[in-house]
Amino acid sequence: FVQEMGKKGVPIWGVSVQNEPEAAQIWESCIYNAEEETVFIRDHLGPSLARNNLSDIKVLFWDHNRDGMFERAAVTYADPEAAKYIWGMCMHWYGDPRYESWPPRVEVPYMDRQKDGKPIFELKGCAGFENVRRVADLRPDKHILFSEGCQELGGRPLSQLLGDWNVGERYAMNIINDLNAGCEGFIDWNLCLDETGGPNHVGNLCCAPVICDGKSGLPLYQPSFWYLGHFSKYIRPGARRVLSSTSRDALEVTSFLNSDGRLAVVVMNQSEVSIKFWMKIAGEGQGPVAAALVEAPARSIVTFVADDGKAELPFWRRLLP
Repeated sequence: FVQEMGKKGVPIWGVSVQNEPEAAQIWESCIYNAEEETVFIRDHLGPSLARNNLSDIKVLFWDHNRDGMFERAAVTYADPEAAKYIWGMCMHWYGDPRYESWPPRVEVPYMDRQKDGKPIFELKGCAGFENVRRVADLRPDKHILFSEGCQELGGRPLSQLLGDWNVGERYAMNIINDLNAGCEGFIDWNLCLDETGGPNHVGNLCCAPVICDGKSGLPLYQPSFWYLGHFSKYIRPGARRVLSSTSRDALEVTSFLNSDGRLAVVVMNQSEVSIKFWMKIAGEGQGPVAAALVEAPARSIVTFVADDGKAELPFWRRLLP
């Protein structure tokens, strides 16, 4: 397959063993437990690529949700003969009951002390954000790639989600969390779909960053398109993540240093309140070398770019190899 696609002018960068190996779906499925997937990589896929001079093809495994990725990684990476063929692990974002109707859910109750003990709750499911960092810690020599995410319609008409900024926030929240935990890239399941949320041969209709209206011939750019742009436009190929933090829980942040010396800081505020804050750039063994009072408006995503690329090599760049 890899060789024939290459002959057709479509070079293959990498292969995944199986999409969602723990799911028996109404679409194409094949169940692999951890041992079976490990054996397939070790005894079949890896050696076959090597015999055919295709060792440069990246081999990824799991390709399923975050909730089970650490358990799968612990088994597969424990086999050194399988691990030597593996470039990394890939995962999906499904399992968050804030956006999906199927995951198991629980409500964790709290009292709002600033509103006379008014009861509130936090919704928990099986999104498994922490497992990305656990896998990165388990094998820091390997790679992690986000390989699929989309907002499924779940029986709703697409019109209910058109222009929904909460979908864009879902994209950015997942990207920020995963990048900060060691993920190296994000692949959307569908960059564009038609006016029904398809086509899909089993009716699994979804939203997408771009909806192509076949009737009018016009593209409808959705909020997720603009949220994605804050990462793809300002975090360029070859960029290195730098540590960043926030003193406000409502602010979600990730920072990357581009090869031209520009520091890109992406900040999202999902709250209904505009938040002003000091953006500070650390000095070498001292306080910040630069600071600016900035603002993240309510329900916004903002990217701040520091250094126009012409200044003297900044401290944070000198730290990186």
